[in-house]
Amino acid sequence: MTKAEKTLEKMRHNPRDWRIEDLEVVAGRYGLAVRKPGGSHAIFFHMASGRQLSVPAKRPIKPVYIEAFIALLDEIGVSDE
Repeated sequence: MTKAEKTLEKMRHNPRDWRIEDLEVVAGRYGLAVRKPGGSHAIFFHMASGRQLSVPAKRPIKPVYIEAFIALLDEIGVSDE
């Protein structure tokens, strides 16, 4: 099991106290691109589906954004098994 897979599993069990760097590691493993346009947000997007999610880069990231990130991964067909 890779670090990204372990991180995703932990995110699913506890959506609190994550950093933007953690999301970037998971995104890179599962084919999401990350764009940081210079503001206070990071934008995660999937080229094939056209889906994207804007996440504030402020620490810690609120659980609602972690849940939306996981939902995006589930939507594009990612499982942590």
